[in-house]
Amino acid sequence: MEAVSFNNMSDGTREEYEFLDALEAQFVEELPDRILEHLRLLENSVTGYKVNRLDHSLQSATRAYRAGEPEELVVAALLHDIGDLIASLSHSEMAAAVLRPFVSDKIYWIVKHHGLFQMFYYAHYTGGDRDARDKYLGHPWYEDAVKFCEEYDQNCFNPDYESEPLEFFEPMLRRLFQQKNVRDFESDARYGNIDGS
Repeated sequence: MEAVSFNNMSDGTREEYEFLDALEAQFVEELPDRILEHLRLLENSVTGYKVNRLDHSLQSATRAYRAGEPEELVVAALLHDIGDLIASLSHSEMAAAVLRPFVSDKIYWIVKHHGLFQMFYYAHYTGGDRDARDKYLGHPWYEDAVKFCEEYDQNCFNPDYESEPLEFFEPMLRRLFQQKNVRDFESDARYGNIDGS
């Protein structure tokens, strides 16, 4: 079978859906390649900072790695701004969504909210609320998000910092994205039961 016969999903057969499932599994296995390709696109992005978005991401991941952070946090640091190119106004949520099936709830939450927490450093200069993150005061991972932004985000715009190259992180990325999902993601992904936390 090269393609299913139906035009409407309601007309599909078990055989067709098993065929599609096998293709989907192969597509998911290729996810690390697509992520690496997307990261490379960040190199040519205009930022106004002294480093491009790829350099910022590499610096973030390098700092996390050198601090001895767990591999899932190192990869999360590498990918925390991956949404910048196509989700410029919600990049944190996009990066978190990419990571969600493969990381702990804690890492997912940190990445999802890092954009808000990062505002602490600049929002008061641009008419925003630098303390907007405080709506999460008391959350179990509040301090972890503060630490992530302090140590692996706001300080990662230094053109003189010697970051590891993308190839250094590739094995870590591949290990993370080729492992079995850390959660039962089927009900979330296929049926839309993703909560707003």
